[in-house]
Parts: sequence; C-alpha cells; structure tokens
Amino acid sequence: MVEPDGGTGATGELALAEQIMNIMEQGILVWTADGVCELHNTRIFDVLELRGDDLTIGTTRAEFRDRAVARGEMSAEDREVSAAHIKAHQPYSFDRHLPSGRVVLTNARPARGGGYVVTFTDVTRERTAARELTRAKREAEAAQKKSQEVLDQERARQVLARQLSELDEWLQSCKSLDELYKIVTRFMERLLPGSQGELYLYSNSRDGLVGTCNWNTTDLHHHIAADSCWSLRRGRAYEFSAEGLCFLCDHVADHGHEVAVTEYLCVPIVAHGDTVGLLHIRFGSGPGTAADLTTHGDLALRCAEHIAMAIANVKLRDELHDQSIRDPLTGLYNRRYLMEALRREIGFADGGGAGFGLISLDADKFKSFNDNHGHDAGVMVLRGICEQLFTTFDPSAICCRMGGEEFAVCLPGKDLDQAEAAAEAMRQNIAVLQIRTAYTTLPKVTVSAGVAAYAGGFGASPNSLLKCADDALYRAKDGGRNRVYRAECGAPDPQG
Repeated sequence: MVEPDGGTGATGELALAEQIMNIMEQGILVWTADGVCELHNTRIFDVLELRGDDLTIGTTRAEFRDRAVARGEMSAEDREVSAAHIKAHQPYSFDRHLPSGRVVLTNARPARGGGYVVTFTDVTRERTAARELTRAKREAEAAQKKSQEVLDQERARQVLARQLSELDEWLQSCKSLDELYKIVTRFMERLLPGSQGELYLYSNSRDGLVGTCNWNTTDLHHHIAADSCWSLRRGRAYEFSAEGLCFLCDHVADHGHEVAVTEYLCVPIVAHGDTVGLLHIRFGSGPGTAADLTTHGDLALRCAEHIAMAIANVKLRDELHDQSIRDPLTGLYNRRYLMEALRREIGFADGGGAGFGLISLDADKFKSFNDNHGHDAGVMVLRGICEQLFTTFDPSAICCRMGGEEFAVCLPGKDLDQAEAAAEAMRQNIAVLQIRTAYTTLPKVTVSAGVAAYAGGFGASPNSLLKCADDALYRAKDGGRNRVYRAECGAPDPQG
C-alpha cells in the first residue's frame, strides 16, 4: 500500500509495483517459494476471464491450477510437465485455451528465493495467424505437389506420346511382317519394362494362331487354339489378376510357365474390323517388375492398337503387291514380274554373278480343250500345268503365266544344259498327267518348250532373251509338239 505521506518505504514500493503491474497488458502473478499467491495485477482477471473469488492473495498454486484443469484451460500433460519444471526450479511455458476460444500464453520464470513470476499474454491473434500461415503453407505445398504431379504426368504423357509416335513411325515403315515382329519385340521391351509377352497371328486357314514374336521370355507357343483365350472368345481385352474373380486362359494354364502368373492382359489384334491376332502380356514375373497391370494396362491397349494397324497395313500392302505380280487364275507370277526378275538376273550376271536359264512353254492344242470340253476344262488344264511347274522346279525357280496357255520359267544359276534337262523333266511330268473334270477325264495334255540361257557379259535385255526362248518354242511346235528345243541364237541383241 502507498503511505499517506507519500513515503517511499517498503509499503510505498509495493504500491508502486502494483500500479505499474496494473497498467500492463499482460496478466501478472507472483508465487512464493511454497506456492502461495503474494501478488497479482488486476489485468489478470480480464486476460484469464476470472471472477474475483477465483484468485486472491493467499490462493495456493495447487488450487489455481486445479480450477484451470477443471475449466479445460490447462491439459493434464501441461500440468505434469510444468510441475516437473517447478520442482527443478526451471522456467516453463504453455498455451491456455480458454472456453471463449482465446489463447493465453503462460510464461513462468523462477525468481530469487524460490518463487515464480508468471505472465499471461493474450496470443489469440498470433496463434490464429500462425495456424492460418501453417494452413496456407500446407495448401501451397499441396498445390505445388499437385502442380508437380500434373507436370510429371504431362512429361510422362509427352514421353509416352513420343515413344508411341516413334513406334508408329517404325511400324508404318515396315516392308514385311518379319521386320514388324522385330520392331514389336524391341519396343515392347522399352515401353513395358519388366513385362513378358508374345504376339500371335491367325494362320491362313484361320484354324488357330501362330506365335510370331516375343520379348523377355522364351515361352512362345508355336500354335494356340482360338477358343483357348478369353479375350478372343469375348471379343475384347481381358485382364487377369490372381486376386480378382478371374479365370486363366487355357493357353496360359496349359503352358506351364516356370513362374506363377499373377496378372496378365490379353488383347485381340483387330484391324479394319477383322480380328487378325492376339497380344498376350504378363506382368510381375519378368526381369524387374517395373510394369504392372493397373498402371500399364492402358498403355498395353494403345500399343495393341498401333500394332494392329501396322499389321493391317503390311498385309494390305502385301496383298496389293501380290495382286500386281500374280496371275489370279493359277497363282503364278505374271509377265510384269518376270520382266523385273529377268532385269535383276541380267544385272547380277553382268556383274560377275552366276547366269540363268529361261524356259518358254505353252500347252499343245489348248484351244481344243475349250472347244470340245468347255471353258472349265481349259482352266483345269492350266492349273494342272501350274501344279507340275511347282512340283518339277526347285523353290528358286520363277514360274510365270505370260497369258493364255503360255508360260515361262526363269532358272537362276542354271546353264543351258541344266535348263534343258529341267524342261525335259517338266515335259515328261506333264505328259503323264490325268486331268479330270466333273464329267470326264480329259485327253492327254502335252507342252512344247524352248530353252535359252544367259551367262552375262553381253548386256542383254529381257525381251531379247524371251525372243530366243520363244524362237526355240516355235521350232518345237513346228517339229511336232510335245518336245523341248534349245535356242540357236548367239549373244542376244541388247536392243532386242
């Protein structure tokens, strides 16, 4: 208390201290060494939202803390931790969460003599700002993470798009199915690392599928039945997972893979509305396990689409090319292809390579078969001759139908004697043919042939060589038919 005369004794100093404490924004409380309140300011009631009887001079620390715990301002953990610090006479601090929602920082510092000076500061705004800052930071981090994920996805999409574009470019550049199989093998290893797979295509007879290529495995079937795969039977992609309600395809179950198959994907290869094959991909059992069904299933489907289109294009290109060089009636090469083949063989021979033989032949009295037995009989004769050409000559021979009943055969690597012997064998084989129609057995079929050869060095032309062989053929006809004559011409005229 301040003395009336304004003295400055102990009582005056205490009154001055109270005046100073009462004008402060913080609540202040002084505990004695034995935990009894010996001083507090009036601000503490506002800061801690206390009633007048909640705190008085002489209130014990235990009573004060019990009321704080009862009101929910102070947690049991804060009480235990602060009690340990008090026992050790160390500073402590914690936040009080008042029922009104305000937050008050309790900050205690040990005083001389064993007591404590405790300040109570309203930090509601600071804590709210800190929480908002933390939330804003988390939201910013989440947004940054999301942006990074989107960026990573876009980069992955761009990489995938480039890889698929590169795959498509290579596939569309294929000249043959064999080239396509090599490209599929190489790219599937890159696009689906750790996967194992095979590509199957329908056989020409459509009675099954033939294994064409594989990657990261030697488990390639030579032949599988079309009904052994759920995807082909159901007409759409089929995903198998050992943990799902799924059933193994027969072509997987019957194969006996050394490693248990836990998940795989079968995709029908469909081109222009026609199913041409099957792409089978296993996951989780290959070298490394980077690829899995959930993550890479869509990519596998996209690969199947690109492969299907490439197969369709190659097949279509092959069909169109085959139609341009094949005779539709007999399946032999046509005149156009023979001329290209002769140019190629002439160039090879002129460059120091082996020469070749050339046979020109036609069916004797062919018109009589059509006149006496009908057009179908003529067709049967032509096909019978065609079959004997395939039977007589080795696979390197280029057998062609020049038109009507006229044929020609190019024999790479054969000289004139060898070509004549081959032509004679052909003539004899045709002479013993028995060709039957639906109504009768046709008369004996014979052919006449002329033989020429080219050893290189004269710069011959295809037309000049054909003329030599044709001249020999005409002499065979004039000589009585059903015979083989050698060409009598010398070095062919390059301009012939």
